[in-house]
Amino acid sequence: MSINEKIIYEIWKEGKFKKELTVDDFQKIEIIDPGSHNKDSAGPDFLNARIKFGNITYLGDVEIDSWYTDWKTHGHFLDKRYNKVILHIVISRDKHQPYVFCKDGRKVYSICLLDFVDENIHTALIDAVKAEKQNRKFDMPCLGRNDGIHKKEKLDFLFELGVERFNRKSKRFLDRLKEMIYLKEMKIREPILKYDFGEDYYNKKYAPADFSDIQIWEQLVYEMIFEALGYSRNKEIMIKLAKAVNIPFLNNFRNDENFGLITESALFNVSGILPQKAKYYEESTTEYLRQLVEVWNSIRQMYDGIIFKKEDWNFFKSRPQNFPTIRLRGGGLLITHFLANDVFKTLTNYFNEDRSVKDANIVLRNYFITESKGYWADHYNFDKKSPEKLNYFIGVSRADEIIVNVLFPVLNLYFDIFEKKEQSRKVKQLYIHYTQYGSNMLVEQVESTLGLTNASRRSINYQAMIELFRNYCVKERCLECKIGQKVFN
Repeated sequence: MSINEKIIYEIWKEGKFKKELTVDDFQKIEIIDPGSHNKDSAGPDFLNARIKFGNITYLGDVEIDSWYTDWKTHGHFLDKRYNKVILHIVISRDKHQPYVFCKDGRKVYSICLLDFVDENIHTALIDAVKAEKQNRKFDMPCLGRNDGIHKKEKLDFLFELGVERFNRKSKRFLDRLKEMIYLKEMKIREPILKYDFGEDYYNKKYAPADFSDIQIWEQLVYEMIFEALGYSRNKEIMIKLAKAVNIPFLNNFRNDENFGLITESALFNVSGILPQKAKYYEESTTEYLRQLVEVWNSIRQMYDGIIFKKEDWNFFKSRPQNFPTIRLRGGGLLITHFLANDVFKTLTNYFNEDRSVKDANIVLRNYFITESKGYWADHYNFDKKSPEKLNYFIGVSRADEIIVNVLFPVLNLYFDIFEKKEQSRKVKQLYIHYTQYGSNMLVEQVESTLGLTNASRRSINYQAMIELFRNYCVKERCLECKIGQKVFN
């Protein structure tokens, strides 16, 4: 507990309640003995308490949590040490329910302390709970309990999760390729709100020749890069934009000397985020917008897709360097480079030879790192100067994210479809050993909780830690986790 433990423990030990304790059916609770405060060992907060529920006296333990959900968040429902708990006490009413369940399936009464304390104490506890809520983070249920599990066992499980995550991405990309092939056959223009292909689509068999059009591979890479650049807030609209300003449209201008400006103009105009003001503070803004509009007007008749709205984009609570404006500019430069230089073909040839991690870290990153230039190097929104110049639209850490989450699964799928087993093996080996720059709070938490210092530097572990946290820890799938199975059994 992070709020004032001493106050809460004293309330319980001294029985400082303004009225009789009751449970949900108004059955009275009498504290005969609050139990001994468990200061040393893991387990419930008070041991060997004697509490009378109605006419029956029980001997057992008492657990005090800040929140009702802590019972599951802290893994008590999986821990046999909590099988003797006879009363669960919480400090907040948030999501409170009248019962929790022990590992053995026994139902335990849960009461909220706020209902039974004096007004001054009540106010103090409410303030403490509110303060904690602002800084509250999810703790993995095995926090402080997995030290007995050997490091190799943890890393072996992470390896499995990393491979599982990689294969799932490849499967998702394959589904998208099939979708594109079918849409082209049916002459359906993207993006559309909902696909309803019918049985002919789901029963269709595909041969390697169906995937021979390089455009569908470039489109797939394009969409997934834009998804990665959109982060969680704008990834959906970024994918839709990539489907609208698609490769067939951009290929009309692929050999044009102004290809980069045409791509930039198309993305910004179709995105719907161009301002409609008549006057701007900066001459540079006026000139930049004039250029975008003029170029768009010269190619507009070749575009037959939709135009999005500014309301489709999320600027709120984003750092300026993560604004859609910056991401569109970086993405536009990157896809222009990819198409103008046939980068996808080059990358498929890269794996004709064995590649070291050190070589890949340098060569592959150089395809994705995008230096800032032009109007957006010192702006984060139209007519709004950045506090300082931006050095990169896509830096090393974001480049690594794209390499690991987009490039490796796409190339693995490509080589699998065309039965290039040796190249596929090389991609997988590089994914396993690739070293990833940067981190995030989620990965740092998993790494710290499992006691695996610097393990996240390897991309397979980094990806596995995301998989573990999102699909096991927060979903309370501890008994399906090989680490959780040993901790809670």
